[in-house]
Amino acid sequence: MAREIIRNRKALSPVIATVILVSVTIVVAVAVAYWMGGIAGLYTRFEKMEITSCYAVKDANGNYNVTVQLRNSGSADATIDYVLINGKPVSQYQGITVRDSENDTLPLAIPLGQSGTVYIDINKGVFQPGTTLDLKFHSAAGKEYPQMLPLS
Repeated sequence: MAREIIRNRKALSPVIATVILVSVTIVVAVAVAYWMGGIAGLYTRFEKMEITSCYAVKDANGNYNVTVQLRNSGSADATIDYVLINGKPVSQYQGITVRDSENDTLPLAIPLGQSGTVYIDINKGVFQPGTTLDLKFHSAAGKEYPQMLPLS
């Protein structure tokens, strides 16, 4: 009698079993993809600096005051850690200072979606009128943002 009960039990057909297995696999794959996408988003933040304006003004004493406006349009905060002028760090020049709007020296932190201003004060005689400055703003993330500026 026990053998007759086992033989009369109905099981799932192979087609239905295959459909269930495939649908469960797809649901698990979609869940893993969303989970991995969320984790990857945490590690793929980047900075993107844009130089929105750059100009030099010569004062009555013959000194140049360079003003550079930077905007962080990336997805992470940015920090300008040093400035290169004509391929050399500003620290190698005598008579040049770099500061922000609060008269603080570098590094300059620019939060996500905000702007920052860098002021470069160049004493008379360091560069002659007509010289083109090759400015490069180096970030803590290792990126450089170049700008050419002629002195008049």
